[in-house]
Amino acid sequence: MLSDLLVNNRQWAAERIREDEGYFRRLAALQRPEYLWIGCSDSRVPANVIAGLQPGEVFVHRNIANLVHPSDLNLLSVLEFAIEALDIRHVIVCGHYGCGGIQAALEDKRHGIVDHWLQPVRDLANVRAAELDKCDGSHARLDRLCELSVKSQVERLVRSPIMQSAWKAGRQIRIHGWIYGLHNGLLTDLECSYPAA
Repeated sequence: MLSDLLVNNRQWAAERIREDEGYFRRLAALQRPEYLWIGCSDSRVPANVIAGLQPGEVFVHRNIANLVHPSDLNLLSVLEFAIEALDIRHVIVCGHYGCGGIQAALEDKRHGIVDHWLQPVRDLANVRAAELDKCDGSHARLDRLCELSVKSQVERLVRSPIMQSAWKAGRQIRIHGWIYGLHNGLLTDLECSYPAA
């Protein structure tokens, strides 16, 4: 029931105050996260929870299959704001194994408007078809495409005019590609960070 959410919220807020009387005063005073998280809309992948962070410690943008479209004004606005106003130091592109968006891109059937959104994943699957064909079964194929897509989104961010301008201006920002395992709750670094350490 919807009213349960309001009850849950009041319990959560009361618990925060019991644990730390100044919690909400500090949270309301300043937003200074070090991280921008670009993740999937999947409800099982909440950024601050799986990364062990508190509200205010990560700025989050989520969309289906955690894609970076060069024409996505929402994502580009978030990225620019995170760099210019919040002075973030790390951008984390985080996908997850078993992603329904990636799965939909692999299927040979229409899903509606989301097909347009997922076209870059379909294109990537075509380019990497030989590698994906070597995977042992459909789950392994899906998981490998999830990893490849994260790496592709990192590459898109690296080439974006916003990131290029930020680096040219001397901002010390790193982009990272991670993937989350729904089956074990673990984050894995896909070792595609830029600039390299």
